[in-house]
Amino acid sequence: MAVSTAAFNEGRVPQRGRPRDASRDDALRQAALEVMAEVGYRALTMDAVAARARAGKATIYRRWESKLDLVIDTCTQLATQNLAAPDTGSLAGDLREFLSSFAAFLSGPIGKAAQALVGELPHEPELAAAFRETFLISQRDVLRGILDRAAERGELRADAPRGMAVEIAGAALIYRLMLTGDPLDEPFVEKVVEQVLLPLVRVS
Repeated sequence: MAVSTAAFNEGRVPQRGRPRDASRDDALRQAALEVMAEVGYRALTMDAVAARARAGKATIYRRWESKLDLVIDTCTQLATQNLAAPDTGSLAGDLREFLSSFAAFLSGPIGKAAQALVGELPHEPELAAAFRETFLISQRDVLRGILDRAAERGELRADAPRGMAVEIAGAALIYRLMLTGDPLDEPFVEKVVEQVLLPLVRVS
């Protein structure tokens, strides 16, 4: 039975037989990330994921219909687990906490898989669309929430370009990850917050 990506995103995946083992799902997602980091999205195969996870291919296909479904579900889970919204009580504090956690997330084992995935987006329209609707929207929603709460506290200028701030915050980290190779460390995050984002949106 075919299970669409939309069904995964909406939580409508039918259950078959015994309840699924969540820890097994996580192991399969981790295997997919490791293989993708090594060979890229195009060369990723269910056979390679099964071999890395020491699982039968049928085990994977009971959970995900295709590698697209597997990769997008993995991105969705990663966003849920790693892009939590901070609420420190200040704009500066929230931006530092979120961008620091996002930088650590990208700098870890997931970083290489993220580079492999993002590099394929211009060539894989279906993957690009699904990636935007899951991982990218999650990241943007957290940043928009940070700015909305700051506005409610009176920390934002009335004409603050919120959309631009959201774009710049994510782009600064991805630029380093994908192009320069410089570290996504705390000094860099501090510069992005203090020298770029706060002057752009905060009340003087």
